[in-house]
Amino acid sequence: MLTLLGLGMILCFMYLIMTRRMSALVALTLIPVIFALIAYVLGFFFDSLSHIELQNLGEMMLDGVKKLAPTGVMLLFAILYFAIMIDTGLFDPSVKWILRLVKGDPLKVTLGTITLTLIVSLDGDGSTTYMICVAAMLPLYKRLGMSPLVMACLMMLASGIMNLTPWGGPTARAASALHVDPSDVFVPMIIPMLCSIAWLYFIGYMYGRMERKRLGIIELDVSHGDNIQISSNPEANRAHLRWFNALLTICLMICLVKGVLPMSILFMIALAIALVVNYKDINMQKDLVAHHAGSALNVVGIIFAAGIFTGILAGTGMVDSMSKELVAIIPQSMGPFLAPITAVLSMPLTFFMSNDAFYYGVLPVLSEAALHYGITPVEMARASIVGQPVHLLSPLVPSTYLLCGLAGIDLGQHQKFAIKWAIITCLVMMFAAIICGVFPFYSTLS
Repeated sequence: MLTLLGLGMILCFMYLIMTRRMSALVALTLIPVIFALIAYVLGFFFDSLSHIELQNLGEMMLDGVKKLAPTGVMLLFAILYFAIMIDTGLFDPSVKWILRLVKGDPLKVTLGTITLTLIVSLDGDGSTTYMICVAAMLPLYKRLGMSPLVMACLMMLASGIMNLTPWGGPTARAASALHVDPSDVFVPMIIPMLCSIAWLYFIGYMYGRMERKRLGIIELDVSHGDNIQISSNPEANRAHLRWFNALLTICLMICLVKGVLPMSILFMIALAIALVVNYKDINMQKDLVAHHAGSALNVVGIIFAAGIFTGILAGTGMVDSMSKELVAIIPQSMGPFLAPITAVLSMPLTFFMSNDAFYYGVLPVLSEAALHYGITPVEMARASIVGQPVHLLSPLVPSTYLLCGLAGIDLGQHQKFAIKWAIITCLVMMFAAIICGVFPFYSTLS
């Protein structure tokens, strides 16, 4: 009965958010509460549910929220920090330098497209990344006669790789769903990400050579780059403090990788320093934080709501019951391969369903089953984020429509052109992760 209730809760949740009948925040909160109450009522008739008591449901939900609190705090301050860095103009020179460097060489344009997207996507917001990068690069593609499909593909793949940063979303979701530290998920994935970036530059080089052969090299005026404004608030620009902001960001990245302090604390400290040094006016500080609060709150709210979902899923015993059934279904010979199986499954599953549905609905069940074969939750979390480059091709991702609209291409064209490269990029990341021991190909502890 617990298995049926757990599956029903997950399927109901997935259906409601995939059909847009409920937002992820609302579904993550209400659906588990409703199913927990159903389980309580059924407990009067089924012995397997008799352990579920009404007074314990609140404790289950609160326990789940408490476990996700550090992740929620980290995301809140990480999003605000990078938004403030964009406002200060930290990344403006990088954009303008890349535009001046590429000029009229198609090969340099494709490589510059990748570099620019990797830099801008540090803020973790796909929509912002596409708006900035398309505004900067599309005039060059049009003037040279290069295919905008190439531009959209390279931007999407770069954004998909950088989306694995803890403040990007998938890593935080995987960590919160399995109650592990986001830094433990992300830091070991840095080398596989770098391998994927190297592969992406190879794709860019290949298409750049093809376009250079087809079009030649044309001398262009790239002065439009001087008018590119990454920040939406020109008054917040602090060009004279760019050296300080760059140094602060580099120090922050080093401390994050070395684990000097918890990630949430590091971002809190870095944000406070950035606000004090860049903006002496307290009202200016408040206005900037308030301006970016909406995007931060959307993500953090979902994380805390997920605490209710995972708390009830675990507290009622639904996850344990479903994992036992899954273990019974999976052939004994395939169980030790659950980590790479999860990595491969993350591609189609995150394409056909949202990240919320996959990470909060499917991943906990797979992870619980993997424990029986000696595969830890943190290893399963790492495997589950491999499919993000494919996920960004999903029609369920709003930023994908923005990218296609800005680039002037059809979504179907974009998917047909980019899907093979997205799959190969995911596989490159997966094999690099296996080689580096980020997660096991075969668990010897089974």
